[in-house]
Amino acid sequence: MGLFIALCHQHILLAWRGGHTTLIVSFLFIAIILMPFGLGPELALLRQLAPGLLWVVLLMSVLLSLDRMFQADFEDGSMDQMALIPLSLEMVVVAKSLGHFIALFLPLLAAIPLAGLLLNIDAAALPALMLSMVAGAPALTLLGAIGAALALSIRRSAMLTVLLVMPLYVPVLIFGASSSAGALSNGGSVDMASIAILALMSLAALFLAPLAAAAALRVALR
Repeated sequence: MGLFIALCHQHILLAWRGGHTTLIVSFLFIAIILMPFGLGPELALLRQLAPGLLWVVLLMSVLLSLDRMFQADFEDGSMDQMALIPLSLEMVVVAKSLGHFIALFLPLLAAIPLAGLLLNIDAAALPALMLSMVAGAPALTLLGAIGAALALSIRRSAMLTVLLVMPLYVPVLIFGASSSAGALSNGGSVDMASIAILALMSLAALFLAPLAAAAALRVALR
């Protein structure tokens, strides 16, 4: 348990000290601020499109950070040492994913209410929007770990990681945007069916993604 916590803590510190957290939160707000210029001054249209736009921007912000989930450890040889410690690679993947979630996803989720207000979303719909994103966030992190592990041994792998992960993100995006749009149109009421599906996706990813990512890591370390 101590090794698990140490790996998680290391990943959090590296993300904060390397400026990755600031980078993706800044990207989120830059994208949100620029959207009204592209969509025009029509507030009703902006409010209608806002839930889907927020999910897309959230995914784009997450994609910016995926190539650093394992790449730095692979390049400096730390990943070889992790393969030797008395902790399975599956648990290493879970620890790194948890650190990634805490260091990068939580700041993004904390910024979503302000971003929603900038897109003219009713304050009553924000709790339902946040609930859908919290339910789907673990799936995004764990599915991203699969793509990051598959592209690990390839130099300049950021674009390949995006191409591998995007198809996996589509179901989460569909149900997340649907839940958020339903909350906006129904006065902030929560679509529990979509929330349950997002939670099940996250639960399935928790069991399956570490196995797939660990297998990809073993291939890269050969």
